Amino acid sequence: MTATMTDAPPPAAPKAGNAPQRSGRSVGQILMIVAGALLLVAAVRMITGSNQLDSAGQVAAALGLAVPIGLAGLAGLWSERAGVVNIGLEGMMILGTFGAGWIGWQSSPWLGLLCGIGFGVLGGLVHAVATITFGVDHIVSGVAVNLLALGATQYLAKLFFAEGKASEAGGNPKQSPPADSLPDITVPGLSDGLASIEKHHWFLVSDLAGIIGGLITNLSVVTILAVLLFVGSWWLLWRTPFGLRLRSCGENPTAAESLGVNVYRYKYAAVAVSGGLAGLGGAFLALVTSHTYLEGQTGGRGYIGLAAMIFGNWRPGGLAMGAGLFGYSDALQLRNGGVTVHALLLLLVVLLALLAGWKMYKKAHWQGGIALMTAALVLVWYLFTDEVPSDFVGATPYVVTLLVLSLSAQRLRMPKADGMRYRKGQGK
Repeated sequence: MTATMTDAPPPAAPKAGNAPQRSGRSVGQILMIVAGALLLVAAVRMITGSNQLDSAGQVAAALGLAVPIGLAGLAGLWSERAGVVNIGLEGMMILGTFGAGWIGWQSSPWLGLLCGIGFGVLGGLVHAVATITFGVDHIVSGVAVNLLALGATQYLAKLFFAEGKASEAGGNPKQSPPADSLPDITVPGLSDGLASIEKHHWFLVSDLAGIIGGLITNLSVVTILAVLLFVGSWWLLWRTPFGLRLRSCGENPTAAESLGVNVYRYKYAAVAVSGGLAGLGGAFLALVTSHTYLEGQTGGRGYIGLAAMIFGNWRPGGLAMGAGLFGYSDALQLRNGGVTVHALLLLLVVLLALLAGWKMYKKAHWQGGIALMTAALVLVWYLFTDEVPSDFVGATPYVVTLLVLSLSAQRLRMPKADGMRYRKGQGK
């Protein structure tokens, strides 16, 4: 196997007179966006009468579906911030599901959770050795990890689950015996009170009650751990010297080396953490979502996590929003079907109209016209139908993902040395 990647760029001289620009949005802007989105959803709920749009059950289901996607995306963020493209996230999640199911049913779900993380780290190290040490193309290595993980887990499942005690406990060549459940957390008193307020269907008040109730009722400890990992990753990567050095390896490893940074060490650490996070996402599927390992249960979530990471512009906050959006749309079509998805068409009309107005304001008349025409077509669809066809309902999460990525593509900025081969001393 030969490396086909380009070498990392030499250090670039800073341009005089260019002050560093602040990236991201302020807290005030984020709060305004969240408030506007909440008002819009509440208005659509009142107009359409679709009370499931932001019910506690809908929010809880969306959160459960968003967690493994978010963990996969966070895994990709760690890897790519260090300059290593990780297409192998799907395979590392598969390893995590098998490790969690294998150990989880034999001992305890907590040990299964640790084993899932460990199996993911193992997959990450395989990817790191291939790309960092041997300079293999990152895409080729990632695809190889996916194929190896799939083949290895299928073989091991037949070896460990098809006979003996595992078979007697409910295992078969495609799934493990069921494991015990991890604990859930519910805020006593508050959950019942919010549920009572939600049932009145008051404008905005009931919407807030439904959203908050979904976030504090039957909350898995792994979900809380995932939230802490997002916050911790942001702090570690953007507020500590370690994070600055790691991100410098993804921007310009040659310049980082000239300042005494051990680039190999930081890249290995980032890809190992990436594998562990992906393995945790797989363990969530095996121990929280289904309580058992199932062949093919990742369902492409590793790739969707990468899409969420790109939507989030390689930052934890945007990544969380992308994972939440996919989880919400997936939960909507799984729980409520075509009637509730039909209500989303009206929400889509408003968003496209706002986008058209923004593009016109920015004098991007061609793009604004396309957005306005699309809004008109969707409005016609909404007015002349009562339900979205079932075939389209199943594709809703993927359509939402493609639409969001296409609308956000112009503001993306990936790490400059992402996917480039680095060799120690090449800048001398």
